Amino acid sequence: MPQLTVALDMMGGDFGPSVTVPAAAQALSLLPGLKLMLFGSRTALSPWLERHHLSSHPRVQVHYCAQQVTNEHKAGYALRHLADSSMGRALEALARGEAQACVSGGNTGALMALALRVVHTLPGVARPALITRLPQAGGGHALLLDLGANVSCDAAQLVQFAQMGDAVARHVLSEPRPRVALLNVGAEANKGNDAVRQAARRLKALPELNYTGYVEGDGLFAGKADVIVCDGFVGNVALKTSEGVARLLLGAGKKRGFWWKLLAFWVKRRLSHLNPDQYNGASLIGLRSSVVKSHGSAGSPAFLNAILQAVAETEHQLPAKIAHLFDTAPQDSHAR
Repeated sequence: MPQLTVALDMMGGDFGPSVTVPAAAQALSLLPGLKLMLFGSRTALSPWLERHHLSSHPRVQVHYCAQQVTNEHKAGYALRHLADSSMGRALEALARGEAQACVSGGNTGALMALALRVVHTLPGVARPALITRLPQAGGGHALLLDLGANVSCDAAQLVQFAQMGDAVARHVLSEPRPRVALLNVGAEANKGNDAVRQAARRLKALPELNYTGYVEGDGLFAGKADVIVCDGFVGNVALKTSEGVARLLLGAGKKRGFWWKLLAFWVKRRLSHLNPDQYNGASLIGLRSSVVKSHGSAGSPAFLNAILQAVAETEHQLPAKIAHLFDTAPQDSHAR
């Protein structure tokens, strides 16, 4: 891989440096062309850097910060009062071009707000959206967006999410003509709220999109679509519910009887590909540079996957591909 630099918010997530530092060390060992900029509290970060021999690593720059964005902080407070936070400083390095991607496991609302202020959206993009991969029953993946960056969306936003998701599927999943669907409460044309029904009518009118209609919640993993679009409230609930069920099944044998352990053995053999840690990392697409949001509860292997995702998106030049889409492709006139 060519040399590139990723800025990491080392304080984000539930576990901070105890997770982010081992993941950073492993990423450096896997990718010889990778450079990292690490942002975090000196007190919390230094012992872990020493333990993993990163304090004087030739491909690591460490930047100590006086503040940290926690899950309790409102987005507005982070914007006004946490300029020297690890999250804010990492995004500033991205905006200045010192890094080509940024990864944080911190507060989603604050990350969204800070990224909008510091990194900015691409021309023609109204709002970024969080997108992630979902494993499919027949193999391969589908993309789901939005996952919580925009809790309430109108039809124009849903259409733009579909356009951006189509671009990601083409360039990251290598789908030449992705099937695009709207997540809805039924498959019939009259189902859903006004925003979903209006979005469906507009998507049908865009010939460059392969819009296939509605998909219900039980079809998220069924291979019925390559891009599944919804507002952030619905997407976040759907994703978190799926992850909870997967963890329940994958951990079914813990402290249980013989039959539970037998079930757990079968589940782990058949459903290990559904382990949410393997798919950690939701991208804020629509920004001028790659920003990846890691799960707050992620362990080191999962945070490593988020770093690898940021690297892959940068190598694919995903922001430029999305920008090119809106520069050259016909857009939904209602979304302008």
